Amino acid sequence: MNHSTHFSLSRVAAMVLRYVYLLRRSWPRILELVYWPAMQMILWGLISQFFVQHSSWLAQASGVLLAAVMLWDVLFRGHLGVSLPFIEEMYARNLGHLFVSPLKVSEHITALLVISLMRTSIGLLAAALIAIALYTFNVFEMGLPLLAFFTQLIVMGWATGLGVVALILRYGLGAESLAWVLVFALAPLSAVYYPVDILPEMVQPIAAMIPASHAYEGMRTVMFEQLFRWDLFWKGAVLNILWLAIAIWLYLQAFARARQQGSLFQASE
Repeated sequence: MNHSTHFSLSRVAAMVLRYVYLLRRSWPRILELVYWPAMQMILWGLISQFFVQHSSWLAQASGVLLAAVMLWDVLFRGHLGVSLPFIEEMYARNLGHLFVSPLKVSEHITALLVISLMRTSIGLLAAALIAIALYTFNVFEMGLPLLAFFTQLIVMGWATGLGVVALILRYGLGAESLAWVLVFALAPLSAVYYPVDILPEMVQPIAAMIPASHAYEGMRTVMFEQLFRWDLFWKGAVLNILWLAIAIWLYLQAFARARQQGSLFQASE
């Protein structure tokens, strides 16, 4: 094949147009362009505002932030533990082959949740040991409340992960970036590093509908007041049941549609 050895602006323009067309047809990619800078600005702005208004908390800030980071990782890893294995199956074009076997959809969901639990537990243990070694902070000193917070956050991660899987089934791998975007979009409203009352009043009712916000509020109460608030626990538990039920329903609907259209064998954008 004869290729020109000269640099061609027309070929560059053609490739740029190709990538623009790919971007234009994928709304998750367009969203991602503005998402990360905006999210960083919102999140750290709220953190700064919290410490300005609560300077008395600064003495315990390092421990609270370390605990928040570790518990945030539970939610994040729980979410990715569900969504990434599914994406890997689609990249391998193996999804259709799985479901021509006797594998049931309920069994597949259960397997995703189990592997998510395993991966998240390993990650949390590693992070906790590093915190003990480097910062002499032992998150296990929370005792049984830590297990309650872990359970609430990983269940929410399962719900958001299954929601992303449903979107990928519906829109194809062009929605893959939602595996990262969706969970971070919930971070400012989840009150990971600051109380819910720091948020603007108009969005506080939205934060109250997010299970994680109750877990993080409960974590701070345990650390600052040595008190486990059962009201926050039960609110988070009820919301998690609702979120997980909706996510499973969305997954089943998207799966049924994909099977009907024969798109399980087509891992495309």
